[in-house]
Amino acid sequence: MRALSRWFLAVALGVTAGAMSSGGAQAGVETPHVSQGTSISWRTCGERLECARVPVPLDWDRPRGRTISLAVIRHLASRPDERIGSLFVNPGGPGQSGVGLVKGSGNDLDAWGDGRFDIVSWDPRGTNDSTPVRCFRTQRAAAAFFKGVTVPTTSRASEEYSRKVAAEMAKRCGRVSGWLLPHVTTADTVRDLDHLRGLVGDPKVTYVGFSYGTFLGQTYANLYPDRVRAMMLDGIVNPVEYSRGAEARIANGVSASDEVFDQFLRTCRRAGPRDCALAGGDRTPEQRMRALFKRVRQEPIPAPALNPKGSLTEGDLLVSQFEPMRTPATWPGDAADLRAALRGDASALAAGARPLLTPEAWEGVATSTAIQCADAGARRSLREWPSVIGRFKRVSRMQGPVNGWWLWAPCAEWPVKGQDAYRGPWNASTSAPILLIGTRYDPNTPYASAVRSQRLLGNAVLLTHDGYGHVSYQDPSACVERARVAYLVDLVTPAPGTVCKADQRPFGLGLG
Repeated sequence: MRALSRWFLAVALGVTAGAMSSGGAQAGVETPHVSQGTSISWRTCGERLECARVPVPLDWDRPRGRTISLAVIRHLASRPDERIGSLFVNPGGPGQSGVGLVKGSGNDLDAWGDGRFDIVSWDPRGTNDSTPVRCFRTQRAAAAFFKGVTVPTTSRASEEYSRKVAAEMAKRCGRVSGWLLPHVTTADTVRDLDHLRGLVGDPKVTYVGFSYGTFLGQTYANLYPDRVRAMMLDGIVNPVEYSRGAEARIANGVSASDEVFDQFLRTCRRAGPRDCALAGGDRTPEQRMRALFKRVRQEPIPAPALNPKGSLTEGDLLVSQFEPMRTPATWPGDAADLRAALRGDASALAAGARPLLTPEAWEGVATSTAIQCADAGARRSLREWPSVIGRFKRVSRMQGPVNGWWLWAPCAEWPVKGQDAYRGPWNASTSAPILLIGTRYDPNTPYASAVRSQRLLGNAVLLTHDGYGHVSYQDPSACVERARVAYLVDLVTPAPGTVCKADQRPFGLGLG
């Protein structure tokens, strides 16, 4: 699954029984008739690939009103004579491109279903090549706004600046896309998914969701419990905390990130200096990291090889660890980069952080924020940022403050509420068992969330992946792969309590 892992390596952010919102979607609702068509007009867009645009209502409660457009793609089954149906996939985010996923990794996903499914995905409403949320009228305006915007450090001045940026971004999103923002909830996207399911002719959905895509899947399961053929969710979002509000959503999402970083350091220590550059000598990896954080708080570390030249701030250091903690195969290189920064050259770490600090990345944050704020807004105002950001920092020193500024601060000033947000209950018994996959040391979707969802859902089996990283295939396991194919093709679930070890431990420590 290397191609699939490479595609997800480009993902910048992951995510982290309530009452229904007023006027929200109701469990067991019927998808309204859509007059725009009853089939999809596919066109060839690559080898075994077909693409289309599908109109859907802006507001599913007004099916004959204004429409928006979804970008849809499918990878045709490699064994068409034995085709079972369509396998819908959502890569997470929220806001990541399903079209991009299938274009980049269609063959890998085809193997997940043993070649017997058309792999279907789409860019969810409000994102990418579907009708998008825009916060600026031109790319030039966006680039000008985000130019120079950085991750705040511990200084009060930088945090005040970040507060102003968040408030202004929220205002501009409302000004440009106020007509769309109330209709980008996950429940709206679930109704889009169910409409697509009907258009491809499947009586029940076969679905795979990663990270935020597991929240989408759990929402579908609770709205349409009788329409599930198979649903595999990997990297489980706690639906109760996600839908409770921005504060609970972010705190839960980052709650395991420090533990994963500590595991990185412990595993490094066990590997020793031959395999981990932070190990060996008169200091432990933990001591070296404390020294690095102390140094970068005092002053930025030069990054002379960066083009253009620059330096590494404390915020940059935190951001530089987002992707490595999601991807254990990169741990040896990350350890070497951290050791180089200790020696005074932070070029590699700064280069790793830079792609997440571009105007394009900030626009991606705005899209993700639009969906999350529509699902459940902030409960506290932006004026209360010192206590809110302080709480996030206490939950996670590694990811709490950054995610707070990226995802909570704009939500605290968000100009509209989601019109049809679904906030529970989350305990539906589906027509077929759901397969949940939880990784022991996942920095973005804690293993505890997988346990919670298994207990909530009325018909779900939890497969524990004894490994590291965000979603199971980042730390490959032949055991997980066998279970995945058996479930999607033959509808066979693993025995309750099944644990699959990763094939290899980080830093080359041998078989799991």
